[in-house]
Parts: sequence; structure tokens; C-alpha cells
Amino acid sequence: MRNLSSDFILNRMMTLHPKVIDLTLDRVWSLLEALGNPQNNLPKVIHIAGTNGKGSTLSMLRAGLNQIGLKTHAYTSPHLVRFHERIQLNDNFIDENDLTEILNECYSANKDRPITYFEITTCAAILAMSRKHADYVLLEVGLGGRLDATNVIAHPALTVITPVSIDHEQFLGNTVKKIAAEKAGIIKPFCPIIIGKQDKNALQVITEKALEQKAPILAEGQQWRIKQTGDSILYEDQTTTIELPLPNLLGTHQIQNAGIAIAALTQLTGRKEAFYGAVSKAKWPARMQKLSTGPILATLGHSDVWLDGGHNPAAGKALANYLSTQNKKQIVLICGMLKTKDVAGYLSPLSNLVKFLAAVSIPNEQNTLTAEETAKSANELGINSKSFTSISEGVQFVANQFPDCRVLICGSLYLAGQILGENQ
Repeated sequence: MRNLSSDFILNRMMTLHPKVIDLTLDRVWSLLEALGNPQNNLPKVIHIAGTNGKGSTLSMLRAGLNQIGLKTHAYTSPHLVRFHERIQLNDNFIDENDLTEILNECYSANKDRPITYFEITTCAAILAMSRKHADYVLLEVGLGGRLDATNVIAHPALTVITPVSIDHEQFLGNTVKKIAAEKAGIIKPFCPIIIGKQDKNALQVITEKALEQKAPILAEGQQWRIKQTGDSILYEDQTTTIELPLPNLLGTHQIQNAGIAIAALTQLTGRKEAFYGAVSKAKWPARMQKLSTGPILATLGHSDVWLDGGHNPAAGKALANYLSTQNKKQIVLICGMLKTKDVAGYLSPLSNLVKFLAAVSIPNEQNTLTAEETAKSANELGINSKSFTSISEGVQFVANQFPDCRVLICGSLYLAGQILGENQ
């Protein structure tokens, strides 16, 4: 069995995918039962749902807990370069041998029954995290919440819902209220719920679910607040007032994510070092990440190159807000998106800021929007755009035509993963 690789087993798991997706947790419960119910042996769990900011909030929470010496496991998705990124055990990506053994164990326990890739790999992550000591598990929802494979924790220490907006309509519904109802499915009886800034309809739905579950509510704008004051942020709730540095994760939207993380930390620890760690030590790739080395920078001939994996209208708006605060250097996008995303909704907030958009397809991704379709959507919004047959062709064109611009590679975490993999 040691001769098998995790990639081989992951590919083999793809063959188990059901022909019809029924949105229940039955397959997950069945496999967890066969594995001895490892979800009942996890360290204390913080369960995080939402449309935008889940990963950044998780990274800040982890940094805060690590700052005061607490050990954390984390489960996130999707990965950018290697699957191992999804499962972090005490701040380290899972070891290849350990991952191979865990995946093989899950595959064998499932006995060739239909199960989705995300469901079986989530069970693998839960099994891995149940076997290593830690103080907390940070568990990020993959899609929605109520019927997500991560929603198998009966008694989490804390639940978190970051801002909810329109995304994944084909699975979650076509209104914010419907989507919020799915996210609110992670709320558990008597477990405190941290709620980020919400549309009033989303807040109503989440609040009603929390009251039904008798879950203590800590919502932004009600039980806690955060704001920027010059070069600092000020967090306030009923018992805590603290001024902190601006988050080291870039973008004004990260202030809101910092507030969610701090509100969560107030429920877990009163130590101010944790709050400082959250805002100053968090790291999260492909969220306004500046590239520092690699062939893309060599081709462009400068180092003003950024990578961001946001992909929905709310992410486009947050990106535009950040870029509007920067210097007036021309901005060029290299953009690739999935066909399931609202391309016009994402690009519209950026339309008045962008000089040119180089449209690309996402390599090795069957659900990619074609470069031609992305370019067409951009041109319809008034963004001068052209499609390219590869990322390298788009980069070379930008290098030739816009030598002194700020370059932002954006539109999808899957594209970001390709960039990070190729630019190593």
C-alpha cells in the first residue's frame, strides 16, 4: 500500500461519484459510521460558513490561537497547488504517507459505494484530524452549510457565518434569503454564533435560525463593531475595546474579516495577544498576494504583480474598493473564470478602474469559461479586452503593450492555483 500515492487514490475516488447528486448527508454519515465516527473524537471545533471571507477569517483565527500557544488543525477547500493544502495538522500540510494511508482507509471503508469527491475527502480530513492532538479544529464549509459534508459536528465550540451574497445559485437558491438559510444550517443548539456584516434579509434568516436553536448571537453592528481609525482598527463589544494594527492581509474588506475573527476570539480567550496575532500574523495565499519571484515576473520585467482568487460580485466589489485606494498606476487584469460564475457581476465594479483585460481559459479545468467568452463579457462592460490561447501568451502581450502597469491575475482560485504552480 505504501507504493500507492495520494494522487492515485484521489483519482480513483473520482470514479465513485454518484450519477445523480441528491443533497443529503446520508453518504457521509454512512462512511463516518464505517470509520468509527471520528467526528466525535475531534478537538473543539470552530465551524465557518459564508460566501466571502471564510478562508481569510479562518487564517486570522488560526494565527490568533497560535499566538497564545494553542495548537490548531484546519480543513479548507479548494486547494491551490496540491491537495495536501486542504488538511493542515498543527500548521503543517498533511504528510504524503499519512495522507495516502488515510485516503486508502476511507476508500476501503466506503466499499465502492457512490460518494462525491468532496464527501469522501472531507471524511478523510476528519479522520486525520481526529488522530492528532490539537486544541481546536478550524472547519471551513465547502458549499452552503446545511447539507455540506462538514456539517456533521453535533457540538461545535463556536460557529461563524461570514458575509453572505449570491453565489452557487444552482445549488443554494437564487436569493440571498435562500442562500442564508443554507449557511445558517451550521448553527447548533446553545452554541454561540458569530455573524459578519450581512444584508438585512440574510441577517433576518440567520438570526431566526439562531433564536430557534437558542444559540447566543454575536452579530456585527449589534453585539460588536469594528472600524478603521487612521492607520489602526478599533474593535468594540460589550466587554472589550481594543485598538489594533491594520490587518496584514490587504484590502479594506479584511477589516471586516478581522472583526469576525476578534469577535470569535473573545469567546475563546480573553488574551489580547491573540487579537494582535490575528491581525498581524495571518497568511492566506491568493488573496491580494504579491508575487515576488518566478517566470511571470521575469516576463513582465517588474514586480508589481498581484494574485487574487475572488470570483463573485461581492469579491469584485471588494477588489475594486481596494484598488481605488491605491496610486493611479494603470491596472491590467489577466482574468480567467469558471462558467458557473457571474462574470459580468464580478467585472462590473472593476470596469472604471481597468485599462485592459487579457482573458484566458483556466488550464486543465473542464468547467472553465473560454477566454473568448470572458473577453466578450468584459468588452460589453466597456473594458478593453482580448482573448489569449494561454496564460503565457497573455502575459507576454501585457509585457509588450503595458510595461509599466500594475498587473492583477484574478477571477478564480483555480486560476490562482495554476499560477502558483507554474510560477514556482
